[in-house]
Amino acid sequence: MNAPATLLAPRPSVNGVPLTSDDEALDAATLRQRASVELLRQAAIAAGLLAADDPAPVGGVTSEAASAAIEALLDRELVRPEPDDEACRRYHAANAARFATGERARLRHVLFAVTPGVDVGALRRRAEALLIDLRARAPGEADRFAAAAAQWSNCPSAQAGGDLGWLGAEDCAPEFAREVFGHPEVGVLPRLVHSRFGLHVVEVLERRAGALPPYEAVRGAVRRTLEAQAFATALRQYLQRLAGAADVRGVDLDAAATPLVQ
Repeated sequence: MNAPATLLAPRPSVNGVPLTSDDEALDAATLRQRASVELLRQAAIAAGLLAADDPAPVGGVTSEAASAAIEALLDRELVRPEPDDEACRRYHAANAARFATGERARLRHVLFAVTPGVDVGALRRRAEALLIDLRARAPGEADRFAAAAAQWSNCPSAQAGGDLGWLGAEDCAPEFAREVFGHPEVGVLPRLVHSRFGLHVVEVLERRAGALPPYEAVRGAVRRTLEAQAFATALRQYLQRLAGAADVRGVDLDAAATPLVQ
């Protein structure tokens, strides 16, 4: 006899607090995020920053009080050194291209829009299948990207085969720009680009390099980058300590470097 499904796949939880409702089937990244938030919410209660009767999140959404308490908890608990000028200069010397200005890319995309009521899991599977199909096309093969955009894309650019023209980072939503301009690839990007609009299959047709400003011109941006990295490291270490002392079930928290800042 086969074991009951509940024994094979226990409902994800943190110290007995479920992370999903009965009808939810979440991807691993979303589960890690929910587990991390729940660990922090419970830590805030234990620290006296949040009322013990604060309601458990519904659909991954915490109460306003819990959000404020988690921020206060992180401000108090995370130890992160301030980067000095020498560290900033070293980072800039090794990563000057990250701070280039004026870089532009000629793009086209297929947008799978996330709208109210849409089955996000099914949408992602469809987008991933198309991504694999387009990345596997042979050189010289008929242009399937334009045809796919015309068929599937929920963007007005579908009428032009998904063509977005030449864009700079300032022309895009920040989360979209990070994926497109944070990597040097030309061609179909190797993973889906997630944005506030949905899931994108993106092809970079051409790139034009930007200018490399001197360190003094981007000193603030370099410092903010290192501060963000320090925060991510401190948060990861703190979550690891919380997880080590908790009863976490059905979630692999080791699979992502920093679940809250993916």
